[in-house]
Amino acid sequence: MLLIPKNRDSDMLGSMPGAFHLIIAPMGDLGAEFNDEGKLLQLVRLHGAPPPTPGGPLPKSLPFLKRQLEAYFSGNLRDFNIPMQIEGTDFQRRVWKELLKIPYGQAISYLELARRLGDEKCIRAAARANGANPISILIPCHRVIGSDGSLVGYGGGLDMKEFLLRLEGVLPKAPPQPRLPLVWE
Repeated sequence: MLLIPKNRDSDMLGSMPGAFHLIIAPMGDLGAEFNDEGKLLQLVRLHGAPPPTPGGPLPKSLPFLKRQLEAYFSGNLRDFNIPMQIEGTDFQRRVWKELLKIPYGQAISYLELARRLGDEKCIRAAARANGANPISILIPCHRVIGSDGSLVGYGGGLDMKEFLLRLEGVLPKAPPQPRLPLVWE
């Protein structure tokens, strides 16, 4: 039996009130949800079986989002300008706004995030808000790491966080993998 790992993003899919659209990405499929105005509400990593195809008209910003993600994954885009509608508590929105200030190719610790919010003691609340980010990649919660440099806590899975940080040059590029032998012994 094949077990598909669950994570926060797959849990969020069940709570998506509207239709979401499939986006193929190098580290796995993404699900994007838009409001009626075409603003991005959620972007999460999908796990398991692909979602059903949504009905109705395509959101006007979906092709734009796909082009920007393709450019990002190919290393040709560092900043996104997709219209978004971000819903959360005032504190969560403050955290997500601070995440948007972390430049491409850099990472900060959860402690540094709390300091930037004005209170070291809010580190756990800041980490929870970081983890509740509904628009992964575009709001770069993957750029927050442990104080010791460890990759901790990422809703899309630590493999996705590592992939994104390697893509942006925060972590060294993965070494080439040896080719498998053509003849099995």
